Amino acid sequence: MYVLMDIMVSPGGVGTSVSPYVAMCQKIFEDAGLTHTMHGYGTNVEGEWEDVMAAVKRCHEDLHAAGAVRITSHMKVGTRVDRKQTMADKVSSVQDKLDSR
Repeated sequence: MYVLMDIMVSPGGVGTSVSPYVAMCQKIFEDAGLTHTMHGYGTNVEGEWEDVMAAVKRCHEDLHAAGAVRITSHMKVGTRVDRKQTMADKVSSVQDKLDSR
């Protein structure tokens, strides 16, 4: 099943800056071959369910191994069965409507 996910990984016990940990997760998504786009408060990720969830698990495992004592991930997950839809499709749909105004 194809999934679109918005995820924010929040490592605890690592100090004020979490950017090194965010970078680790970005690399994990990249290495997994997943389409992903980082934004100000998280990352949009898309791919097959098993691949996305395996990458999320790896984020937790690797961040713990790097010293994060606690990790909380906030996820929004969307699936549909009527057709395949990508993150780019969703953005384009709204942009088309804005352009036609």
